[in-house]
Amino acid sequence: MKWNMGWMNDTLAYFSRDALYRSHHHGQLTFSQIYAYSENFILPLSHDEVVHLKRSLVCKMPGDHWQQLANVRLLLAYQMTHPGKKLLFMGGEFGQWDEWNDASPLDWALCDHPNHRALQQFVRQLNQLYFSEKALHRYDFDSHGFEWIDCHDNESSTLSFIRQADGQQLICVFNFTPVVREGYRIGLPRTGRYAVRLNSDDTRYGGSGVGLAEEITAEDQPYSGRMASAVITLPPLAMLVLKWEDQS
Repeated sequence: MKWNMGWMNDTLAYFSRDALYRSHHHGQLTFSQIYAYSENFILPLSHDEVVHLKRSLVCKMPGDHWQQLANVRLLLAYQMTHPGKKLLFMGGEFGQWDEWNDASPLDWALCDHPNHRALQQFVRQLNQLYFSEKALHRYDFDSHGFEWIDCHDNESSTLSFIRQADGQQLICVFNFTPVVREGYRIGLPRTGRYAVRLNSDDTRYGGSGVGLAEEITAEDQPYSGRMASAVITLPPLAMLVLKWEDQS
């Protein structure tokens, strides 16, 4: 397997920008799909990026303390749902502020702080989701496992796509700004009830809990090239993972 340095450079450059300017750099998120299946790629957030004054992962993020941690949750969710195997260097999973120092231990005391402990819990849930849902890992190296829903909404800095395998589909929706998107319509592959499998803005993970719901219902209204759609509240600096349950 090969480290996907293009994905890493583009993604970290995008996330380091203030959300006000992200709409002008939307292609840094979407371009990776042009070459994502040309090699068996690993998506690296490695030790190389948290040393030599490059700053720790959380310190690369813009905004206040809450926004920085929300951006880290969003970044890790984007990494976990993007095709390719994952690499996350130690300390990133709980938001270590200091750069990595090979002569010092990690700052584990941060895990006693509620916000950092919540980030650690979120990463645990991400790992469990990746392990339990074959749609997220079965076709990491094959384009059959990925479909865009909407990759063109640069003005709102949102993205949505499908990960799929063996008849199972997960809908991944991202909001890369701190603006709550009320009345946000998303195209969906079928009508019926969708469970919210993960919400990075859940208060359990240090999020705001805006528009928190356990499920949504898709209606028979085509949108974004899909046969159905739903109107949702898209939380700030957050991602949602939806899974179809039934037609009721």
